[in-house]
Amino acid sequence: MNLLVKRARKHDKAAFQKLMEEEGTSMYKVARAILKNDEDVADAMQQTALICWEKLDTLKKDKYFKTWLIRILINNCNEIYRQRARTVSQECVSETCVQEHGYANAEWQEFLNCLDEKYRTVVVLYYVQGFKTREIAEILQTNENTIRGRLAAARKKLEVQYMDISIGKTLQMAEAKEQKTFFIAERRV
Repeated sequence: MNLLVKRARKHDKAAFQKLMEEEGTSMYKVARAILKNDEDVADAMQQTALICWEKLDTLKKDKYFKTWLIRILINNCNEIYRQRARTVSQECVSETCVQEHGYANAEWQEFLNCLDEKYRTVVVLYYVQGFKTREIAEILQTNENTIRGRLAAARKKLEVQYMDISIGKTLQMAEAKEQKTFFIAERRV
């Protein structure tokens, strides 16, 4: 990757395009966790690629390209999120969150949706993208202890969310079993 970055810094469009292709999946996952809307995600990714191309000479060390890229992406996502929050009603936002991408993904999105944006971003960067807390602190330009605290708080909130869902499912199963038993007993009488 460092070789591609060096070539891209010399305005090699093919090298830069290859970098964007390699980081595309990571960028999508981060942007999707923040924005939850594919059109906004595409806008954020496109804007990020444009800014990176224009500002590539400001990158201090080639080995931090991915960190630098993700920081720019998060800033773009946050800007789009703020713009949407000003113009779109809360009802519309909740409707766009519900999209058919499979049960597991829907469940993961439900868990992520219970978190505030600052926690959700840290969780995605840590668990989905595999960044270390030090790297996340650099990306978000905050203290590493703050990142650790946010991860701990997010884990706690996700645990509570998981327990609520598990208890709810257990109660539903017990009620269904009780109802089934009642119907069987009623048929025998």
